Amino acid sequence: MPEHRGRKHHQDRVAETLRLEIGTMIEGELSDPRINLCYVTEVALNPGGKSARVYVAIDTAVKDIAQAEVDTVSGLEAAKGYIRVVLKERMGVRHVPELSFLADRSGRFQARIEELMERSRKRQKASPAPGAEQEAQAE
Repeated sequence: MPEHRGRKHHQDRVAETLRLEIGTMIEGELSDPRINLCYVTEVALNPGGKSARVYVAIDTAVKDIAQAEVDTVSGLEAAKGYIRVVLKERMGVRHVPELSFLADRSGRFQARIEELMERSRKRQKASPAPGAEQEAQAE
């Protein structure tokens, strides 16, 4: 299996370079008004290297985050050709993977889970445990 280690390392480097370069383009070079304040969280490169999924997280300060995600992804999809041309120049490669942009909702889901866990902890502290009542009566 050592022969696959080098390929995996190369794919990881390419994915990281794509993440950084696309993030830089989103921050300053793309002027589409549909693209909200966002950042690239992950680039998942397919094993053959012919396509990549780019996960983009939207800033949570936006009022309607669901609509902002739809608008941002459609704006990035529209700029896909420009992004690929610039990536080809910057990376100095023959082939740039076909890009598909997706909204990354994992941060929002994680925040919601943490909020629910905190509520559960507060409820457990507020109501005494059933065993604690029996121990208090025994003393």
